[in-house]
Amino acid sequence: MNIDKVHWFLRSQSDTRSSLYLEDAATEFHVQGLELDWTKSHVGCRLKLEWERLELSQLSRGPNDEISRIVVKKPERQQYLKTASLVLLTRARQGMVIFVPPGAKRDRTRKPDFYAGVYDYLTGIGVAEI
Repeated sequence: MNIDKVHWFLRSQSDTRSSLYLEDAATEFHVQGLELDWTKSHVGCRLKLEWERLELSQLSRGPNDEISRIVVKKPERQQYLKTASLVLLTRARQGMVIFVPPGAKRDRTRKPDFYAGVYDYLTGIGVAEI
């Protein structure tokens, strides 16, 4: 999806093209090089922290159209995912909200334990829950 940065960053919450409307999400490529006063970031879909180990994963569609989460093993792809996450987490000047979803027991791609490590790490280093 290609967002119009002028509309996305500057329009009011009544405009569906605005970030405030929460209809369109900007990727790390849309915000690269920008500094914003406040940001919100969804964390957890790529990163899994478990027992002090970072695991990078992505969703994959199988031959029967089933979706599963696979671990990324190629070093260059791991570096890309780390960099993309870092870009998203370093755009805020005044503050940010980091959203870690609770997961869903019935969805094997969004198991609650997948997000627990990220949540525990963030709260463990002092990120406040709101």
